[in-house]
Amino acid sequence: MARFDRYLLSQLMVFFGFFALVLVMVYWVNRAVLLFDQLIADGQSATVFLEFTALTLPNVIRIVLPVAAFAGSVYATNRLSSESELVVVQAMGFSGFRLARPVLVFGIIVALLTGILSHILVPISAGLLAERSAEIRENITARFLTEGEFLHPTDGITFYIREISPEGELLDVFMSDSRDPDSQVIYTAKNAFLVREETGPKLVMFDGMAQTLDTNGNRLFTTSFSDFSYDIGALVNAGQRTGRSPNEVSTWELLHPSPALMADTGDSIAVLLSIGHGRIAQPLLAIVTALIGFATLLVGSFSRFGVMRQILAAILLLVIIKALDSTMIQYARSNAHLWGLVYVPVAVGLLTSAVLLWLSERPGRIKRLFSRTGVAA
Repeated sequence: MARFDRYLLSQLMVFFGFFALVLVMVYWVNRAVLLFDQLIADGQSATVFLEFTALTLPNVIRIVLPVAAFAGSVYATNRLSSESELVVVQAMGFSGFRLARPVLVFGIIVALLTGILSHILVPISAGLLAERSAEIRENITARFLTEGEFLHPTDGITFYIREISPEGELLDVFMSDSRDPDSQVIYTAKNAFLVREETGPKLVMFDGMAQTLDTNGNRLFTTSFSDFSYDIGALVNAGQRTGRSPNEVSTWELLHPSPALMADTGDSIAVLLSIGHGRIAQPLLAIVTALIGFATLLVGSFSRFGVMRQILAAILLLVIIKALDSTMIQYARSNAHLWGLVYVPVAVGLLTSAVLLWLSERPGRIKRLFSRTGVAA
């Protein structure tokens, strides 16, 4: 690479690293807050919280990288323009397409990083996260039972335990079941144990009483028991995993969906194909975002007031491409034969970048265009 290419590429990588770090931290903190509320409220430890947040990090980075590439490209180009470095290089005879060569290399580097995340790291982390989530759901004591607090695991159920002994014995248990509007039942027991069976977990209570209130007849029935078994499987939603998410499936499987995979994920062929091709298209969008940010700022002549109009135009183009991407994905998911629409935003973005680079070498055409529309250039 020429010296200028290496210089511009180094500037792009530095600013890309800065924006990627900032955006990842912002996005990751928002996700971490939601996980913290969910896990800590379920009685999990800080170690589990850190493990879950670490497993969500690859997907966060995958989402952020194309945006960071755009921000780094715009910031680096704006800096070169404000310091007149681009003007000097253009005066030496560098065309817009020649200037875009290091930006293209930069976009390919970001695309490779995004591709590694999309095809390898994100499916692996999603699978590990699903396995750990299943293990957490099976850990009933941590998720469902917390001593000294009134818990509401589902609508109409109130549960309270005064203390949990080191041996797992539940002392002074109270449970109210008001899911049936015609009948409310309150269970109290001196002690209880959780027992896992093939049909699901059971709460076995000893030396207690069941009070049933018939709301229609306004009558109360009490029943004392020495031992009583209550099925809480539906309340804690425990058990083995029943299927996989498409995020856990390899790209090859998504591109060649089988009936077994459709039954496992519960998604149609169109959805699986769109997700698989989306994993290929998203890294390519990183190239598009880098080129859009650079090419838009090249359009127009030098101004002492900076390139704020070009920056706003670049952001608008990025929003349009992302909106087009969302629209094409919706169409692709509706019909298995339309999976090629996933690549339309990439093609439109590359074509737009080429047109902008072509216009950057012909500023007279832009002035004539503005003069025809009555807008001052």
